[in-house]
Formats: sequence, C-alpha cells, structure tokens
Amino acid sequence: MKVRFSASPAAWDEWAPALRAIDPGMDLHRDGDPASFDAIIYAPGGDITDFTPYVNVRLIQSLWAGVERIITNDTLTQPLARMVDPGLAQGMAEYCTGWAMRAHLGMDGYAQDGTWRNGQIPPLATERTVTILGMGELGKSAAAMLGGVGFSVTGVSNSGRAVPGIAMHPLSGLDQVLAGSQILICLLPDTPVTRNLLDARRLALLPKGAWIINAGRGTLIDDDALLQGLQGGRPAHAVLDVFRTEPLPRDHPFWSHPGITVTPHVAADTRPATAARGAVDNLHRAMSGQPVANLVDRSKGY
Repeated sequence: MKVRFSASPAAWDEWAPALRAIDPGMDLHRDGDPASFDAIIYAPGGDITDFTPYVNVRLIQSLWAGVERIITNDTLTQPLARMVDPGLAQGMAEYCTGWAMRAHLGMDGYAQDGTWRNGQIPPLATERTVTILGMGELGKSAAAMLGGVGFSVTGVSNSGRAVPGIAMHPLSGLDQVLAGSQILICLLPDTPVTRNLLDARRLALLPKGAWIINAGRGTLIDDDALLQGLQGGRPAHAVLDVFRTEPLPRDHPFWSHPGITVTPHVAADTRPATAARGAVDNLHRAMSGQPVANLVDRSKGY
C-alpha cells in the first residue's frame, strides 16, 4: 500500500512515526507520481490542491474530524473519511464537562473580596439539564461523561436517532428543547443547515441564566445576536472555543465582554498516538474492499 501524506511539515513529524509504528510496511511518502498512490492521508494546509491526478486512490483519510474545509474542493471525488479518534473524543468530553461543572457550580460567583457568600448553594447535577447539540462520536462521549457526573442529558441531532440513556430530539424540535436547556453545549459541524442556527429568536428561547459552551464551529451562533442576548441574560454566559475567524482578532468584542470566556480552539485535538490505528485500519479496509469507517456524506457535509 503506497500512501501519500499531505499535511503541514509539523504534522509529518508527528504522524509519520505513529503511522509506521502501527504498520511498519506502509510505503509512506510526502511526494511522488500521483498515479502511483493507493491512498492519501490529508489535512488542510497540505500541498495537494488538485486531486484529479490521483486516479488510483481508493481513499482519502482526513486527519481532521471536521471536513467542511475539504469537501469544498471540487477536484476531490475520491471517497473521503473523516477522523474519529478516541483521544479527541475524550479531550472534548473533558472540556465540555469541565466548563459545564463551572457553570453548574457557579464558580465565578465567589469573588475573592472578603465577602462571605454561603447562601450561594448550587443544585445537584441531577437537578440540572444539559443539552448537547450534535450527537456524533464527540457528542456521545461528552454525554457519557456528563451523565456519569449525574446531569440530566438531552441530545439533539439532525435525525434524532436514539442514543441509549439520552433523551434524543431531532433538529426540527430544537425550539422546544431550548426552553429547558440550562447548559447548552454546541458540537454540530458547519453545514448550510447549522450556520447561524442559534440566532436572536432561538437564543431568546433559553431560560434566563443559561450558559452556552460552543466547541463545535464558530458559525453555529450569530455573533451579533449573542452579544445582544447576553444583555438580557439569555444566555448569561458563553464559553467559546471556535470562531468565524481564527485566531480571533485582538479587537474583537468577545475578548473584553464580561459574559464571554474565550478559549483558543483547544477543546480537543487529534492525537497521533491514539488516532493512527484508526487511520491505518481504515486504509486497510479500503485496500481490501471492506466498508470504510466514518465515510463522509458530501450531501450532508459530514
């Protein structure tokens, strides 16, 4: 199996040893005759912009979970698989759980100013509803960890397909779900359906005092509507890890807003040590004619 690696030089330094550790016989290259390759391992920032010459490639394995920056390339007609990494899923679950606990416990309410505020007792997690928008692998991982803490977890996905132990709803029922979402976690991909999904009308449906944690895509929330909603406490606070422009410009109002916490796209990362096996297994599946895992449906955008 001859594989072309197309990503940043730093990615090569991290991924090549991890991939070869799983499959020492992999014929892995950073360049060469396009027609000679059986597969491509790819991430935006790589040197391939035209996939047309890669006529014998049976699979393009993305190193990223999100593929919205990949599927817009009209020359990419080969099967494309997105990355599913257990380390990435755990990292996302830890991020969402950590910030949900901060919101739930009201940790920001204990100013270190000498005032004894022992009347600020939070409810138990079992009394708090957490809603997760996006119940793919990352959403399921976050739901499992949050449920383990004791939260009542509600899930929303495009189809509303059943997930064991989670009260699931289709995206068409989002308006009804928002009214009970005390902590709203956004993990949806960037698609035409999800862009500006949380607009002024929908933000106004949240209960007063709700928190939003967005670790999905920056396009999910209307920026201006969010700033306006914060004035009325819907939401009361937003933790944002993803943005329409990254890095977030220094003069962006999110940086200085007291109701917004900015984190620099660190909620989850693909770790070669945990992700390489899945990538290699997928390539072998494609070479042997078996069904490929996590194949992208271009009509849906993920």
